[in-house]
Amino acid sequence: MSDKRQRARVQGSWAKPLPKQPRPTGTIPNSSTVVIPSANPPPAGWGVGQRMFEYQQPAKPVRDVPTEKVIEMGGDYEISYGPSGVSRLRLIHGFLPPEEADWAFSKLLAELPWSQKTNYRQGEAYEEPRLTCWYGELPYTYAHSTLDANTQWHPLLVTLRCAVEKASGHRFNSLMCNLYRNCKDSIGWHSDDEVALGTRPTIASLSLGDMRVFSLRKQPAPEEDGDYTYVERLRIPLTHGTLLMMEGATQDDWQHSVSKEYHDRGPRINLTFRTMYPEHEGPRPRTGLPPQH
Repeated sequence: MSDKRQRARVQGSWAKPLPKQPRPTGTIPNSSTVVIPSANPPPAGWGVGQRMFEYQQPAKPVRDVPTEKVIEMGGDYEISYGPSGVSRLRLIHGFLPPEEADWAFSKLLAELPWSQKTNYRQGEAYEEPRLTCWYGELPYTYAHSTLDANTQWHPLLVTLRCAVEKASGHRFNSLMCNLYRNCKDSIGWHSDDEVALGTRPTIASLSLGDMRVFSLRKQPAPEEDGDYTYVERLRIPLTHGTLLMMEGATQDDWQHSVSKEYHDRGPRINLTFRTMYPEHEGPRPRTGLPPQH
């Protein structure tokens, strides 16, 4: 038999299997310390070839992140009872019938003096990701820039204000108009809590155009140190012709936003009616509540 054939037999199916390597064994003692033998013990003089793991309780209790709740049905909702009082929402679908909402949307989109406001954050200027215009006898200041007073109300806005006042039982003298041009336009987390809005302001928000999701999150308790991880959250799909009322302590105890979306959205107009008072500018002081982020 040639050497080549002999080598093939040895390397092939006739080859003798290698002996099995013994597996390391170990025991788990009855304590909180787990001993795991090292698979490759170090050479002599390098110390004991074992790793020690000691279980420790976490410094803070493990908590579940609350599930975001969705409000879709019209009606009155008391969303929280503190710390500043009762926070209420009122959702009215079909406040404007479809044909009226279509006509109002087209007219306001074409005829209002929309512009892009410049805001400032930490000394840096940035363009708001939406268009706005303001109506009211007083100027409106937020994000370190001011919208001038404007008493030349569009006639349709006067009609809509009267309808909102009749449905809500509140009187309004000012209006912020927002135009979200597409899915990339948005407004970040904030509260309508300027001093000029008075105590526990009521905000009436009328939506026209494509649907966008309106989100709310509860202000964290002081011991959370501004951490919003475990706060309650709500989301409300606001459709064409829907009126949303924010009442009670909602602006003290909650923040709201309209986030960017990752699929196509058409334009949406949001009319937020409010009452302004000739007071000092800036947010109302919050007793015992953390600053906004």
